[in-house]
Amino acid sequence: MAERESSCLSYIRESVPSDCRVLMLLSGGVDSSTCAALLAKALRPDQIVAVHIDNGFMRLRESSLVIKSLAALGLQVRLIDASLKFLAGCTTQLRRVTVGKETAERRVRLGPLSGVIHPEEKRQIIGNLFMLVAKDVVAELQLDPDKVYLAQGTLRPDLIESASTIASHRADAIKTHHNDTDLVRELRARGRVIEPLKDFHKDEVRTIARDLGLPDALVSRHPFPGPGLAIRVLCAREPHMDKDFMETAAAVRLLLDLRNSAPAIGAGERQAPQLSRLRQLLTASEIDQLSRLSDIQGHLLPVNTVGVQGDRRTYSYAVALSSSSPEPNWPDLFYIARLLPRVCHSVNRVVYAFGPAIQYPVTDVTQTLLSPPVLDQLRIADDKAHSVLRECPNSRISQMPVVLIPIHFDRDPLLLLPSVLRSVVLRPFVTNDFMTGLAAVPGRHLALSTLASMVAQVASVHGISRVLYDLTSKPPGTTEWE
Repeated sequence: MAERESSCLSYIRESVPSDCRVLMLLSGGVDSSTCAALLAKALRPDQIVAVHIDNGFMRLRESSLVIKSLAALGLQVRLIDASLKFLAGCTTQLRRVTVGKETAERRVRLGPLSGVIHPEEKRQIIGNLFMLVAKDVVAELQLDPDKVYLAQGTLRPDLIESASTIASHRADAIKTHHNDTDLVRELRARGRVIEPLKDFHKDEVRTIARDLGLPDALVSRHPFPGPGLAIRVLCAREPHMDKDFMETAAAVRLLLDLRNSAPAIGAGERQAPQLSRLRQLLTASEIDQLSRLSDIQGHLLPVNTVGVQGDRRTYSYAVALSSSSPEPNWPDLFYIARLLPRVCHSVNRVVYAFGPAIQYPVTDVTQTLLSPPVLDQLRIADDKAHSVLRECPNSRISQMPVVLIPIHFDRDPLLLLPSVLRSVVLRPFVTNDFMTGLAAVPGRHLALSTLASMVAQVASVHGISRVLYDLTSKPPGTTEWE
């Protein structure tokens, strides 16, 4: 690791001429802070321009904390509030379109961000807006654009998941990271981007950070994505229900009710073939295990979540498990979470819903876009959840995304009640390199009392229908839901 630090410093000095400046975009996380610390060690202070951009999707009091923590390291950071610019932001993307019998690449307009549903479009807009705001900083400081480099705390997983040619020439894009959008790639191709950590994983960067003397509070800080809360709000105008929705929902019900489903007898003519196919996909021990499960039911949710199946990005449904038992049977729940995506390929994420058993099918969503009230709702829930987690000193959680989904549970369809509430998903995650990882197991990675307090705090937020717990490992689910 000492040699890696030395090679990082040599790379920076060789890449940046002495008469040039480096614009360092800082999020306050370990990646960007380590990158900044390397720059400070390799270059003169007057060569570094450190900037933190508040895109309006930060956590509660996040930007002020970032400025204070970086000031403690001796880094004077300019804070730029660009929240309104981001919400109204647009960009263009090169896409292959068909016109008549011919196909051609054309620029397609994306945005404004406040009305965007698709997660990849969100990421593209936000990533490109970071570059445009950085360009504004260069103009404001009257710097020569030809003598300014952009520095980023890009890691190897960022490039792999974005399918960057730096990492692979054949990879499928799992998700576009904000530091590897089209505009960043253009700058990189011109040799204008400084990324000393691009060959490292998170655990290796943390080792370098400690060697550089960064405080442990910053080194062990939970990662927070550049797009922030924007990709932790699942936006929707209407339910996501492809032609396979009803079939998948039926498969989930049959799978969780094998103890009451005789092979074909009593299953009904329409369900018998599907039940037979399910049994063919299961081993004898899995059938036996499922038959022993009691009091767990599953409901398919009409939302689109991002996952990884077969090394490719998938957009598939989530299944919400529930039970009338007062306490969750976590081993059974995790067993189902491992099994369901393998048997039902239209499912890549499984969650547990706290509270009573879900009674009614969920076939509608609460219209949700990136508006300030929606973001504030998630911001408050996120703060409450992480405030509880911070009080647990022995937590083994590597990261805990808190996600807002447009699902209003427990609405009797006969009463025609509108869908107006949303639900919150807790995603405690355990990993070293953030390429793969496990959903945290309550009672092992996370104290049951801590989880109970967290659920109670989040459930108290106005407008929340249910609190859910993500049981899915990576793969098939990604760390983030978008």
